[in-house]
Amino acid sequence: MLFRPGPPPGGPGLVFVACRALSERGGAVSDTTEIDRRWMREALRLAEAALGYDEVPVGCVIVHDGRAVGRAHNQRETLRDPTAHAEMIAITQAAEALDAWRLSGCTLYVTLEPCTMCTGAMILARLDRLVYGASDPKGGAVASVFRLLDEPRLNHRIPVTAGVMAEECGAVLSEFFRAKRAAGMPEASADA
Repeated sequence: MLFRPGPPPGGPGLVFVACRALSERGGAVSDTTEIDRRWMREALRLAEAALGYDEVPVGCVIVHDGRAVGRAHNQRETLRDPTAHAEMIAITQAAEALDAWRLSGCTLYVTLEPCTMCTGAMILARLDRLVYGASDPKGGAVASVFRLLDEPRLNHRIPVTAGVMAEECGAVLSEFFRAKRAAGMPEASADA
């Protein structure tokens, strides 16, 4: 489903529009389901790659004009950097690839609902669109815990499509945490 930040007629909150997105530019309607699944599959492959590094399996791809300009998975453990979320790394890569800090025309695909840090970075980068898979009931900053993109005082709006391949994205995360608990190891933080 598509979330459009901002108050709907008659009250506050996110506006939900099912699987057909009204383009922010020109108002043309397009079915983005297969394109979204294609890029989410790529993000899911990156999330699965994170497992080999004992990282929380979150993957992210940023697409501009039909090509990936940023790709990453979580690297907090590897880099010993609390900001090394998949989204943050991919945003940096995309800015470098496009030689611009404004990521206009870009869509960010991520397997887990972004946290406050990553959502803030997306707003600052002026991304055009966010697509995520699984919701994050413990740290999601788009719809689950906070609604940063719905904040009227912020200067940029990002349309959001949520739940793309949510089951598959959530299964990778669930299995990671299940294995951590079974091994008796300290459970990794659920925030991406």
